[in-house]
Amino acid sequence: MKPSLHELLESAHVVALPVVARFRGIDTREAILVEGPEGWTEFSPFVEYDDAESVDWLRAAIDFGWQEAPHALRMSIPVNATVPAVGPDEVAGVLARFPGCRTAKIKVASPDQTLEDDIARVRMVRSLLGPEGRIRIDANGLWTVDEAEKAIHALNVFDLEYVEQPCASVAELADIRERTAYLGVPIAADESVRKTGDPLAVARAGAADILVIKAQPLGGIRAALSIIGQTGLPVVVSSALDTSIGISMGAHLAAAVPGLYFDCGLGTASLLLGDVTSNPLVPHDGAIDVRRITPDPALLEKYAATPERRDWWLARLTRTYALLKD
Repeated sequence: MKPSLHELLESAHVVALPVVARFRGIDTREAILVEGPEGWTEFSPFVEYDDAESVDWLRAAIDFGWQEAPHALRMSIPVNATVPAVGPDEVAGVLARFPGCRTAKIKVASPDQTLEDDIARVRMVRSLLGPEGRIRIDANGLWTVDEAEKAIHALNVFDLEYVEQPCASVAELADIRERTAYLGVPIAADESVRKTGDPLAVARAGAADILVIKAQPLGGIRAALSIIGQTGLPVVVSSALDTSIGISMGAHLAAAVPGLYFDCGLGTASLLLGDVTSNPLVPHDGAIDVRRITPDPALLEKYAATPERRDWWLARLTRTYALLKD
């Protein structure tokens, strides 16, 4: 069932949440929250995304708010800590926000940093997690193939679980996967799944060992489950620095995946300094619960976006809705 634009606008709340450390170049995470018959849902494509790319995010919001979630196979989802591109002296403080997490995903390849900065950060995480901790790195497609080969070789001394999106294109992923096969480090694809017209291309090309799956940019829980079923590859269900409402969507997706072999990237509400609920979906004992979130009215008011930003988001919602196909 597709709601009318009036229904969406009528219940829409635009929020702006501060983040712990600069993440993806932002200090504040903005989102639209709307209430559907199945509960609250979220529309929060990053501000640089155009309307066409935002359509799947809106489709996901409608799916979660207007359709019953698939049957849950589990009610608790193990998650990883997420370490932004911070200095080594800040790593302990970040990890402390993820109690019980045995896995850390570390951002690398920041344009304003060097490989030596990445090595120092990963070294500190390994020191704090100990030899039994799991470490995965995420380059967000910012390395060339040659840079990725050099970096993976240098960072694999810290025993990497996998490398996420080391290069931008599917062809480059296939190349770096072949070049580094001797190291035994799996390659995971994120942007090559969610920022392409064909999310199955990376699997057909044999360019990745693992898929990072996010509910919002893939059009919702059902669309993501279809992609997972068609590829046959193991997946890590992740988030896009969502509010706890968006995290809830990801948790319900992870709960419905038949085989969940890796800790998921759904602990990122811990990177927010504020949230829309007094009972946020943050990790406890290394996992998050699978549950719906109802925002607190006082927090919706506290974190309400400025009138200018609210108008910007509602105009974006209106334009994106016009591109939706039944």
